[in-house]
This record gives sequence, structure tokens and C-alpha cells, in this order.
Amino acid sequence: MNILNLENISKTYMSKTVLHDICIGIDDSDKIGVVGANGTGKSTLLAITAGVIEADEGAVVAGSDIRISYLPQDPAFDESKTVLENVTASIYAGGDHWDKVGEIKANLSKFGIDDPDCSPSILSGGQKKRAALVAAIMTPADLLILDEPTNHLDSEMIEWLEDYLKRYRGAILMVTHDRYFLDEVTDQIVEIDKGNAYRYTANYSGYLEMKEQRMDYEQAAERKAAALYKKDLAWMLRGARARSTKQKAYIKRFEELKDRKRPEEERELELSSLSVRMGNKTINIDGLCKKYGEKTLFSAFSYHFKKLDRIGIIGPNGCGKTTLLKCITGDVIPDAGTIETGQTIKIGYFRQDNVAVGTGGDAAGNSINENMRVIDYIRETAEFINTGDGPVSASLMCERFLFDGNMQYAPISKLSGGERRRLFLLKVLMGAPNVIVLDEPTNDLDIATLRILEDYLDTFAGIVITVSHDRYFLDRVVTTVFSFEPDGSIIRCEGGYSDYLEKHRASKEAVVKQKTEKQTDNRSQNRIREKKKLSFKEQYDYDHIEEEIEALEKRSAELDDQIAKAASDYPRLLELGREKEALDFELERKFERFMELQELVDKLGGSE
Repeated sequence: MNILNLENISKTYMSKTVLHDICIGIDDSDKIGVVGANGTGKSTLLAITAGVIEADEGAVVAGSDIRISYLPQDPAFDESKTVLENVTASIYAGGDHWDKVGEIKANLSKFGIDDPDCSPSILSGGQKKRAALVAAIMTPADLLILDEPTNHLDSEMIEWLEDYLKRYRGAILMVTHDRYFLDEVTDQIVEIDKGNAYRYTANYSGYLEMKEQRMDYEQAAERKAAALYKKDLAWMLRGARARSTKQKAYIKRFEELKDRKRPEEERELELSSLSVRMGNKTINIDGLCKKYGEKTLFSAFSYHFKKLDRIGIIGPNGCGKTTLLKCITGDVIPDAGTIETGQTIKIGYFRQDNVAVGTGGDAAGNSINENMRVIDYIRETAEFINTGDGPVSASLMCERFLFDGNMQYAPISKLSGGERRRLFLLKVLMGAPNVIVLDEPTNDLDIATLRILEDYLDTFAGIVITVSHDRYFLDRVVTTVFSFEPDGSIIRCEGGYSDYLEKHRASKEAVVKQKTEKQTDNRSQNRIREKKKLSFKEQYDYDHIEEEIEALEKRSAELDDQIAKAASDYPRLLELGREKEALDFELERKFERFMELQELVDKLGGSE
């Protein structure tokens, strides 16, 4: 069922048209991912759909009872209220009048907000985004609009959100650059390209194939039109006159072909490998320790980096990943241990906290004048840079980073968050480092830029050290993973993220299995030694437990049917969901009890 339509939406900022005559219909079960280059209007499209900003032309038409929940790219908080009060007010404003304070606190804690009664002023940008995400997903809605929901989430949070959205009973419209996330959650992709919207009924992988087919079709149609134009041009040059209806039609077709809109080839971010020579000594870390207060982030950590190392660092938020990077770059002094850096080592540090408009920090962590022009900001590092293709000017490097002539002379304050992020990346690479340190490089970079960055790192003649929660990026780039574990240790695993995950799960399952088998065997042996027959309660449970399991299974099936019928009745759905969760837990407990009793009966040689 259709719930909302965007009808002929257009939006212009300054002289740039970001959206032109966009028409999109959204049904009640659509899961739509919006993709496109930075600055093309993805966030603008979401904000217009949510009713936060108005289009210059066109209209958003929605049913009178349609509820929308919106997570903006940069959420704002009322600092006169606590975080909990902000989130609660947002949820209840969405029409939910159930007492959810306990559930809100639990979800805030799940997303790393352990003190919900604190002021938003003390939260980092990432913590604010996670708190706003909790508010968005807990607000009752027929359409959930999410702008970069995976930014600032660790891998465990991303996997939880992924599973939640896959089961979400409603429509979803979201922007994200996490390609694995898009593949798992979405069933449709809307691409914003040069002001136009192209819709594909597929997840991200399917979209890539269908887009390639569209581009091939457009190129074939252009070749056909070009050949026809060439033929008509020859006819016109022979001195054609509009003496007949047929000749008038030829002339009209010629004019249409001459003025036709030609398909534009996609501009891609081009990177040439930039680095200075690296000597034999790289970076040697021995016995590194760092703690803040009573919390130890890492201790006795040692590693000697090899040339061409590709290191990915993972772990939950707040575990010390960024602190480790800052120790390596010299921004933070460790409590113990040594870091020896070779004389030829030149580090380029792409920080996590340089993206938000108004932060006033550049790629090196220095304050910047936001009125400075893009080209002047890059020229601060170098006017020319030597590449494998010879000297390249700062202006040409800006072109390769998709900053055309007009954008180069625009002030930095006019750039979108993603465009700023791309500019800071260029600033880092213009310094020609031989060690690239990337802290959450995938936040706010568009997918096209990420693909080219990944290709660049393939040919980079130096060391790459990255902290990232983007599973695709880690699989694509790194060959070794350092994982911060709950016990404070840092374990090393060869391979990408998927390799780490497979080994980690296998190891965890082996430990659990071994522990369970030992406990089960101990319980069985103790019971055999202590008793000759079942107790009265055990015998009663054994006689009746199969009937109880059967009754629970029947009720579980009934609840499944009721949940399916109550899809649009949120309070009823919530009530049924809680009952179903409690019932399934009880059913699992009964099964475990049955297996325990059956094992005991078998050991004793049969029931009484």
C-alpha cells in the first residue's frame, strides 16, 4: 500500500540544482537505500521527505495518519534537558504514550550511553548520533528515515541494527555508505545522480549490475543517435529545403538530434600513488601501556610494523582504538613502553573528528578558517606534488578529487560533510606520507570515493593503519586485524574482517561447547552417585513436560498469526511481541529441562 509520494521535487542551493523534478513513491513495506556522490542531495532528499525542509518546487503527499520518524545527519539536542529527557520527548512526540523509560535506558546503554541523565553538552558527536538513533528507532512510525545510521557504531551495534531493520514492520528510507549493510537491509536502491533519481528494485549488489546495464543502454542509444545525426548533417549540408512535409520532418529531427542531451560519463575520483621513500626502520612498538583513571585501555602491546603492512584495528567504542593511533602518531604519550619511528617515516593522519561542519579542525587537527577557499587550503600543503605520472598541481589534484573549477574557489564552509571529508583526505595525501593512519575513514565518504580510495591503497607503497567498523572496507583493504577484546587484550588475526569473525566465532563456540560438556558431565556423574531414582518432583516433571511443551508450541503458533494480523496496530503489536518473547524463552527453558530429565532417566536405566 502506498503511504507517501514525492511529486516533482526540485531543490537548488545557491546556483547548484541538487534535485530536479524527482518523483518517488513509497509503499508500506519498502526498504529503500539512497546512494550517490557527496553533495548530490541525498540528505536533502531525506530532509524534504521528513518535512524538515521545504522543496523549491513540487510536493510531498502523505496519508493523514502516516507517522514518520527521522534521524538527521547531525542531530540537535536541547541542552537544558538530560539525554534521557531529550530522547523520551522525541519518542512521545511520535505518538507513543506507553511508559518506555526502562526500555529507553536499556537501548541507550546498548549504544554506549551509560549515563542517560547527563547533559548532551558533554557527549561527543558520535554519542549524540547514537542517542538520536535510539530515539528514531523507538518512535512509532510507518516510515523510518535514517541518514547515515551506521556512522559511529561499532561492529556489534551495526549487526544488531542490521538485524533490527531486517525485521522492521514498516517502510525504511535511508542513506548509508556501508555496502554490507545495504545488501542485507534494502530491497530497493534510489541513486541520485546530477539532480535525477534512478530507482532499482534490488539490493546494493543487484543495483551495481542493473546500473551497468543502464549505462550500457544509454551509451548504445547515444551511438545510434550520433550515427543518425551524422547522416542528417550530411543531408543538411547538401542544401536541404523544407519544400515538403517529409523534408520538414527531417529538419525537425536534425534539430532535436543536435540539441539532444548526451549521457555523461561518470566522473571518478582519480588518485595517483603519492609517497616518499621509506628506509629499513619503520615503526617499532614495545610494551605499550595506556590507562585513563582506573580503566586500562591496553597493556604490554608490542608490534614491529613491516613495509606494506595493511593493519585493521577493531573493537567496541571507547576501548582505546583511537588512543592507540594517537600514541603511534605522537599525539598521546603512553604510560609505559616505547615507540621507535624510523627517520624516513612520514605519517599522514586522517582523523575521525575532522568531518563535521563547524568543528574548525583540519586533517592535521589544526584550526582552519572556514572562509578559506578550497584551492588555498590545499596549496597550504603544496603547490605541486610529484606522482608516478610526473608533477601535478594542487588545482589538478582538486579536479581529481571531484572539486571542479567553481568548487575550488568556493569557501570551505559551503561544502557538505562528505565533501569536507574528501577535502581532508586530499590534504593528507598531498603531504606524500609513507604511513597512512586512517581513523574511521568511511564515515561520510560516498561509495564511489571509497572504491577509489580502496584501489589507491592497493598500490600505495607504504604502511596503512586503519580503525574502521566498515566490514566491507576492512575485508577489501586489510591483511591483518588487531582486535581489542573485552579482557583488555589485543589479539592479532591474519586476514580481513570476515576471516577474523569466522575464527573468533569458532573459538568462542569451542570454548562454550567445552564448558557446557564439562558442566553436563559433572552434573550427570554427581546425580548418578547421589541417587538411585528420580525425585518426586523430577518424576512429576518428566511425566507432564511433553504436554506442557506441546501447549507452549501451540500458543506460540497462535501468537505468530496474531502478530501478522496486527502489523499496523503498534500498541497491540508491542504487547504481542513481549508475550511471544516471554513464551519462547519459557519454551526453550522447558526443552532444556526435558533434555536434562531424559539424560538422567537414561543414566538410571528408565523412569519409575
